[in-house]
Amino acid sequence: MTFSILAKCERTGMFGMAIATRPIAIGAKCPFVRPHIGGLMVQANGDPRLGALGLKMLEMGYSAAKVLQELAESDGAENIEWRQIMVIDKDGNTAARTGNDNEEWRGHIAKKNFCVAGNRLVNEKVAASMAAAFEKSAGEDLAERLLRALEAGRDAGGQVAGQYSSALQVHNHRSYAWVDLRVDEHNEPIAELRRLYHLYIPLIPYYQERPANPSMPRDDDWRKKLGIAGGPR
Repeated sequence: MTFSILAKCERTGMFGMAIATRPIAIGAKCPFVRPHIGGLMVQANGDPRLGALGLKMLEMGYSAAKVLQELAESDGAENIEWRQIMVIDKDGNTAARTGNDNEEWRGHIAKKNFCVAGNRLVNEKVAASMAAAFEKSAGEDLAERLLRALEAGRDAGGQVAGQYSSALQVHNHRSYAWVDLRVDEHNEPIAELRRLYHLYIPLIPYYQERPANPSMPRDDDWRKKLGIAGGPR
């Protein structure tokens, strides 16, 4: 019972994902995204080992379609029908598979540079609304576009049982994430993710500079000096 989006920004080359679901800590289980090579979403009754395996194949240069084919064969006929998997490769090519044993509504939309998928949703409008929101926001930063897609899915009805955890992750050109935020248990996890994202945006330059400049002040002091809201009270 999950809905998610996996995407590449054609303008910047960034890769990212956004996801929401009912169970706790979805950001720890389903997304596998890396800079320069792409990523996967392994959801529904997912096996995180498939995500790790898929990343290795993407790193070797496999296409999204080939990765998905190999994962399905590796997982076996008895298991793969319980899974929902999306793959995006370094060139923005996508491939997706929704197993027949996923609960309705189930399905996916796979286009150049992005995929949307969901299972146990109220109807097909959830996925369609997510795709439309992502396409309509082409001029925005990737993280913003991913959040808008997730919000559109929620506003179209979301999951049958509601959603209580969410996550947003974007990778730029470094080995660690540009944005990596999670809401692990909340009555309005997507709204809370939006709140956290707005607090985090002004801090992105700080966290990008600090690794090479460890003498920088603490983040809360840096924030106060620049008049940026948030931080410890």
